[in-house]
Amino acid sequence: MTEYRTEEDTLGPVQIPADALWGAQTERSRNNFSTGAKIPLEMIKALLQIKKAAAQANKAEEAMSAEKADLIIESIDKLLALSDEDLRKDFPLVIYQTGSGTQTNMNTNEVVAHMAAKINPNIEILPNDDVNHGQSSNDIFPTAMNITAAVAIKELEDATEHLIEELDKKEKKYWNVVKIGRTHLQDAVPLTFGQEVSGWKSALEHDLDYLKQLSPTLYELAMGGTAVGTGLNAAPHFSEIIAEKMSAIYGIKFTSDSNKFYGLSHHSGLNVVHGAMKTLASDLMKIANDVRFLGSGPRAGYGELNLPANEPGSSIMPGKVNPTQAEAITMAATRVMGNDVVVDIASSQGNFEMNVYKPVLISAFLESAELLAGTEVGFADKMIAGLTVNAERMNELVNNSLMTVTALSPHIGYHESAEIAQLALKDGTTLKEAALKSGQVTSEQFDEWVVPINMTNYDK
Repeated sequence: MTEYRTEEDTLGPVQIPADALWGAQTERSRNNFSTGAKIPLEMIKALLQIKKAAAQANKAEEAMSAEKADLIIESIDKLLALSDEDLRKDFPLVIYQTGSGTQTNMNTNEVVAHMAAKINPNIEILPNDDVNHGQSSNDIFPTAMNITAAVAIKELEDATEHLIEELDKKEKKYWNVVKIGRTHLQDAVPLTFGQEVSGWKSALEHDLDYLKQLSPTLYELAMGGTAVGTGLNAAPHFSEIIAEKMSAIYGIKFTSDSNKFYGLSHHSGLNVVHGAMKTLASDLMKIANDVRFLGSGPRAGYGELNLPANEPGSSIMPGKVNPTQAEAITMAATRVMGNDVVVDIASSQGNFEMNVYKPVLISAFLESAELLAGTEVGFADKMIAGLTVNAERMNELVNNSLMTVTALSPHIGYHESAEIAQLALKDGTTLKEAALKSGQVTSEQFDEWVVPINMTNYDK
């Protein structure tokens, strides 16, 4: 049977598992809110780092004794050294709790205080008065939100760059391989596969640029605003010291030079950056769909691309191979699009001096960044890297296309060229046969004018 200890908070006594590092407020939240996933560990680690920096700032500003500050720092270092599995044991709270994240902030305060008591029981460290000194849930939680979001975006940028590099290899390799173009899902004039890939690559380069342009808005930290943005009970240089410490730890130039009333009550930065993630998701879905449709078959589809076989595709059809990496990344894209609605609505909520949808907002944001980064790497390494072209099939489709008639238009006119294409379609003949039958061109002229590779401007 589980053994318990009794602790008290302002509401009275609470029974807590004897070996738990958390305290009364965490236990109340654990009992009152049990639905959904737990607060992301990235947020817990960021909160611990901020509280360590806060102790250092309070020590430097002589707002706390060196003895207490050093013990808080030592306690946090010990917690940060734990494995994710061990750290999670003492951070059991779920996303769907108080909208300010106060209960997770108190969870962090209590765990640090209890760890301090284990290290040195002769120095009393209190969750509110010491670990939370100069802080409020209302400024520390959004600070952790922006830090974790900024780190996640850096990882997403790296993953996007990796996919761009793999596409660049295919663009160069297949720059001169002619294939038929398609618009409106109908035959169009030729292009090269390298040109087609260059369009995919450019889309991702634009998306990466959007992320890099917008992500600095996440570098503004709400720290120092305390309860409503006024900075009540915070030491004079408290927020600046914390911003410097966070910049050193994460390698991102965070700043405390921001409007704290904005920082507590608005999450516009998270909202706009997630919008860029949604744009990236949209482009990834388009690219992945193009790849899997062009690789459809192998005998009853487009069949222009040979897709790598990563695993068996069917439990009943032997030898079947499916475009699973494309399916994974498009499913991730749909989740990101849904998360964008969550982030958008959550950013609009809260009353007066504080947004109260913080936990669900940062959870959705981090999930989107993680899903996109992970599936981009998988798509790059297990789909794009192993992709090859079926040049014979591409050539067959180009030769059978009616839209190469466009090359005749400058010589005999649009109307006459259209009549040749319609004649070929009606009679089921090749374009050249229809052109000769029309009497508009000679065999020599057709061969000179209708050269698919020349129609692509591939060398420009």
